[in-house]
Amino acid sequence: MRRTKPIPKKLLRVRRSKSGLGLFATDTIASGMYIEYTGPIISTKEANTLLGARYLFEINKRWTINGASRNNLARYINHSCAPNCEAVLDGTHVYIKTLRELHRDEELVYDYGEEYFKEFIEPNGCTCNKCA
Repeated sequence: MRRTKPIPKKLLRVRRSKSGLGLFATDTIASGMYIEYTGPIISTKEANTLLGARYLFEINKRWTINGASRNNLARYINHSCAPNCEAVLDGTHVYIKTLRELHRDEELVYDYGEEYFKEFIEPNGCTCNKCA
């Protein structure tokens, strides 16, 4: 992630989306820019005891980021079956990187992965733009 740049906070805004709250571009965001998914790192064993917790990002079998804090803007990035961002792991850091240029009022979205999809999204139906 050293060659890419973080997305300036002034280019991001939390607002309502089809899936609840989402993170949107306030202006053009270049391809390859990123936002870090932040929070305390807890053991995956501990994370598995947090029933109903939805802002957990598993780094590996041993460690998970608890991204529940509202200071973690990346927690507002919703799932999509047609993502414009992707998660990139770099050691104990997780970055959500744009896959293409994003435009004003476009929601940042990425694929949460098969395990999360089957457990939390599939039972109620996917509400992303591709599936809605």
